[in-house]
Amino acid sequence: MTGIPVSALHGGAGTIRRDLMTPEKEAAYHAGLRAALEAGRKILLSGGTALDAVTATVIALEEDPQFNAGHGAVYTTDRTHEMDAAIMSGIDRACGAVAGICGPRNPILAARAVMETTDHVMLSGEGAKRFCRAAGLEHVDPAWFGTAERLAALDAEMARRASGTGDDGDEARKHGTVGAVACDVHGHIAAATSTGGMTAKMPGRVGDSPVFGAGTWADDRTCAISATGHGEFFIRMAVAHEIDARMRLAGQSLAEAAEAVVTEVGEIGGSGGLVAVDARGNVALPFNCRGMYRAWMDRSGEIHTAIFR
Repeated sequence: MTGIPVSALHGGAGTIRRDLMTPEKEAAYHAGLRAALEAGRKILLSGGTALDAVTATVIALEEDPQFNAGHGAVYTTDRTHEMDAAIMSGIDRACGAVAGICGPRNPILAARAVMETTDHVMLSGEGAKRFCRAAGLEHVDPAWFGTAERLAALDAEMARRASGTGDDGDEARKHGTVGAVACDVHGHIAAATSTGGMTAKMPGRVGDSPVFGAGTWADDRTCAISATGHGEFFIRMAVAHEIDARMRLAGQSLAEAAEAVVTEVGEIGGSGGLVAVDARGNVALPFNCRGMYRAWMDRSGEIHTAIFR
């Protein structure tokens, strides 16, 4: 089977409000999105695998403090970082995930190590941390993950809660994730997702990113999905698997299924979006909020980036 190499990524739904986005900041976001997509694009265009491409793309996003994963992850109410990540291959649904970790420089590599070196699908907490050390993954001081901007966002949110001020509807505070999907020249697809979670989340909270069938999914027969948004709603809707099911059982196209499910998430109060590809080289990037940091490579190999609608 041969495929058309395509890829897509997101740097989180719920963007900075357009009126607060300076030209300099917007240019920096576009540059970060392009650089991350290029990391995976090089692999795909040289005949590499979709799994390697999504890994490289997510690593680049984890290294970029503009995005809520790895360096730049948001804080819990305890002023700590708890990160989740997942990766899945469409060939045989092989997958691995970690939840609630802090230490490994690139959580997506921890998820891939779970997939490739254990009999398990997900590791969390202290057990996951011990596994990451034993696996020889690069570790950094917890301070490396934080930024002054993320700490200020935590303080602002805690102050808002203490004052009793109602929810201001700030999508950027409520969710932020990075993820990538790809189809390679062999006709195989893969997905990877990594996140710091929600600003001022409760310690121990796990969102949809490491939950297969909710925030991450890949099956060569249907689609690869990486979601971003208010994770509790994406779990309740089993968003990624719902799209898979509509394609596999109802014969819907990738675009039709993805758009419909993201719309339905919004109807029950969930804000967010996703990036998706199928093994025929189709790409979908639906979202139901004001924007989603996103980039994609089309069938011609050209890179596109966008933030707002």
